[in-house]
Amino acid sequence: MTKMTRRLLLAAAASLPLMAGSAWAEGLITIIVNDPANPYWFTEGEVAKATAEELGYTANVAAHKGDTNTESTLIDTAITNKSVAIILDPANADGSIGAVRKAVDAGIPVLTVNAEINESDLAKAQLVSNNAQGAALGAQAWVEAVGDSGKYVELFGAPPDNNAATRSNGFETVLSQYPDLEEVDEEVANWDRTQGYQKMQSMLQANPDIIGVISGNDEMALGAIAALKEAGKLEQVKVGGFDGSPDAVEAVKAGELQYTVLQPVAVFADEAVRQADNFIKTGETGADAEKQLFDCILITKDNVDQMTSPFVLEQ
Repeated sequence: MTKMTRRLLLAAAASLPLMAGSAWAEGLITIIVNDPANPYWFTEGEVAKATAEELGYTANVAAHKGDTNTESTLIDTAITNKSVAIILDPANADGSIGAVRKAVDAGIPVLTVNAEINESDLAKAQLVSNNAQGAALGAQAWVEAVGDSGKYVELFGAPPDNNAATRSNGFETVLSQYPDLEEVDEEVANWDRTQGYQKMQSMLQANPDIIGVISGNDEMALGAIAALKEAGKLEQVKVGGFDGSPDAVEAVKAGELQYTVLQPVAVFADEAVRQADNFIKTGETGADAEKQLFDCILITKDNVDQMTSPFVLEQ
């Protein structure tokens, strides 16, 4: 099944009653996300839950909020509750390995989504956005918005998440081709809007002549936009985002955000549960590889009106 077909099926499913599940699918699927206050992770959890229930399972969604101790406790609860599978957005590429191993040792298959753990052959599958591909898309669109010379700053995501470095490296791969573009500052804002706002304020004070902000996610970008508005600088400073969140989509429509890179979270959250279902029934996920990359899509003013629901683009 193509990625586009899965997107269309998911979009249709969002407006229809859930189908009856398999007559013999039963048991609890535990879904652990980062922080549902972020619409990206909220969508991840809700799509996974809806798919599990469609397939005949019970499902619950819990959140670790980036804390590995909380994550470990949630895994313990999933084991105690005799979950038949765990869908996990890992808190930390290295720090989550032990929690995943606990579940696996208890005989519970774990499938990771959105972020990876730095160990192979432990999770049954790792389904993630193609962050390098998405970052390259975004960086090229950013250059088209700001031009090929001038000073800029970067907002970097949470360092324990491999996605932060992958996106930053993807930006650099493109931007290094433009020697007259100079990065004058980079700040960690941990995927957070408030931190993005605060870090943008300080970077703008130190570098009042910047022409652009490239951001590792939408929440940090939206924080930057708020700070730039407050300083009366948004007309001169172009901002790019990453995720495809509903607020970012509205900011693209309003001309405040130059683009966002849509991560197909609604697609891979759905797919992870279907692969878990396959594994429960057959001992195989049905996928060709443990690590599976899902290509991102650039959202600009030219196609933003094709966003039909959160994180779903009609093509």
